[in-house]
Amino acid sequence: DGYRNTNQVSDDYRYQDGNYDTPNDGYYRGGDEPTQEEDAQSDVTEGHDEDDEVYEGEYQGIPHPDDIKEKQKKRAPAVDDEYRDRADLMAERMEDEEQLAHQYENIIEECGHGRFQWTLFFVLGLALMADGVEVFVVGFVLPSAEKDMCLSSSNKGMLGLIVYLGMMVGAVLLGGLADKLGRKQCLIISLAINAAFAFLSSFVQGYGFFLFCRLISGLGIGGTLPIVFAYFSEFLSREKRGEHLSWLCMFWMIGGIYASAMAWSIIPHYGWGFSMGTKYHFHSWRVFVLVCALPCIASLVALKFMPESPRFLLEIGKHDEAWMILKQVHDTNMRAKGEPERVFTVSYIKTPKQVDEFIEIQSSTGTWYQRWLVRITTTLKQVWDNVLYCLTAQYRMNTLMLAVVWFTMALSYYGLIVWFPDMIRYFQDEAYESRVKIFDEEEVSHFTFNFTLENQIHRNGEYRNDKFIGMKFKEVRFEDSLFEDCYFEDVRSSETFFENCTIISTVFYNTDLYEHKFINCRLINSTFMKEKEGCHIDFEEDNDFLIYLVSFLGSLSVLPGNIISALLMDKIGRIKMIGGSMLISAVCCFFLFFGNSESAMIGWQCLFCGASIAAWNALDVITVELYPTDKRATAFGILNGLCKFGAILGNSIFSSFVGITKVVPILLASSALVGGGLLALRLPETREQVLM
Repeated sequence: DGYRNTNQVSDDYRYQDGNYDTPNDGYYRGGDEPTQEEDAQSDVTEGHDEDDEVYEGEYQGIPHPDDIKEKQKKRAPAVDDEYRDRADLMAERMEDEEQLAHQYENIIEECGHGRFQWTLFFVLGLALMADGVEVFVVGFVLPSAEKDMCLSSSNKGMLGLIVYLGMMVGAVLLGGLADKLGRKQCLIISLAINAAFAFLSSFVQGYGFFLFCRLISGLGIGGTLPIVFAYFSEFLSREKRGEHLSWLCMFWMIGGIYASAMAWSIIPHYGWGFSMGTKYHFHSWRVFVLVCALPCIASLVALKFMPESPRFLLEIGKHDEAWMILKQVHDTNMRAKGEPERVFTVSYIKTPKQVDEFIEIQSSTGTWYQRWLVRITTTLKQVWDNVLYCLTAQYRMNTLMLAVVWFTMALSYYGLIVWFPDMIRYFQDEAYESRVKIFDEEEVSHFTFNFTLENQIHRNGEYRNDKFIGMKFKEVRFEDSLFEDCYFEDVRSSETFFENCTIISTVFYNTDLYEHKFINCRLINSTFMKEKEGCHIDFEEDNDFLIYLVSFLGSLSVLPGNIISALLMDKIGRIKMIGGSMLISAVCCFFLFFGNSESAMIGWQCLFCGASIAAWNALDVITVELYPTDKRATAFGILNGLCKFGAILGNSIFSSFVGITKVVPILLASSALVGGGLLALRLPETREQVLM
């Protein structure tokens, strides 16, 4: 009866001519009761349609409760987003990201692994190669640059560390920007900065400007490492990721080999250059700096033809662009496999809820620099928020453990990489000093010296009416000697000193025997005329060849470790790879106690580099996999920046003990590796994990 009364009310509120016609008396009227035939007819139609099809007990015309909830769920965000709590929006976004992660993994598997990934592999490999080259450039040019620029020991030390300082800042800054502006765009910026300032540094003459150029060049190349690994990982499926990211690491080794080979073949040829007057000199080491910029330039050009990461585009809500790129990947691989008829079956991809929308400033608002200032400050704030996000409760423990592992690895590795060549030089210097020739109480008069004197000590000698013309002194020391009525012309010297000597009526013309080379000497009626200006090249150092060879062998020695890590990365896992590699490297450090010769030191260096490279590769892989897409490059940049800080400390600490003791560097490196390796075993394994 109630149902029938309700029907009657609806009859009273009849719709007529666009208006609802209501009863005039204002009272509720049940109206006439329906006939028995009508009532029966209504009962008959329950759960049926005109074709007498039953809808499993649903009443015709009333929607299912699940359908109502689904429609409300779709309508709710559009209405309530601005009033909802941020935590709710973030929870919804995380749910969307989890769905996207699994869907994206299936899409990448459908696209396959083929020509597209291999093309991108070589393009990004060139960028990684440029990073490897940058680490070696300054070390190779210092022996020549210090003579061109008259660098003191402190200046040389600063030049060696300034590149790492730039790389540290660049990794954090450009890595963070890559999560906001895109992988491809930030990688292009990074490579362009490096190429421009590396090119410029080869032409500048002053130390200060050269230092600045290398700093900015390092800042540019510092961003490549976090961006390259984040970029490439987002085109790889789960089963291919560990292996192919490890293969990509080989380009860092190739960069070291390239730098060593170019230094060996270019720098010793000092005549490969030109001069413009007496102030501008372009020597062979500057040619070497130019050649080292070629991998960066090649990668920059090739990157123009590569697409943006579709995973990043989905993260910022650009569905259509991401779909087109994924279709391009699929079609490229299918054509290469001889299956061009294969159709890309994906029609829709889940995009996460956009919580932090970037506010575009309209062109009519403010001046151009005000708009850019707002854009820059907004972007930097978002980068800083990403940095803080890596330290939230969800990621804090992983970030701190990874930070310790990265730092201990960098402290020991980069410290020993600098310590090995310094120790080899120390052994060479010891052997050189052991061959010194000593002359006591010699008397020479009316003699012309026009040949090189090298590695000699002259004590209590007397030189009267002698001429030193067009000659070279190298590692020569005169002690308690007498020079009377002598003539020095066009003399060049290296590590040559006069101690407690008496020099009477002697002329020095066009020499580099400056005042500081006369220690506690008495100069009587002696004249210095037209001293040589600035620094100049003394001799080609035979030691340089050995240093290039050591760096070349050290880079080449990581090849077996690279191959092994690539083949086993997905089989034994990232954690065991890091822990095992670091512990084996620590054992190699202890054998350095037995390295008492150049050949032994070279051998232990090769063994150490070969053992430690697997840990570096696994660290790169696990860092990429532990963080979500919108934080991946930021986290990698933070950890890589910390790595460069460890490199600066390692270089400073280890080099200070050369020639003093081997115990401190060896114990410091081995203990750091053991501690970092054991801590790495507590990290979560990620080889079965999809990219979030």
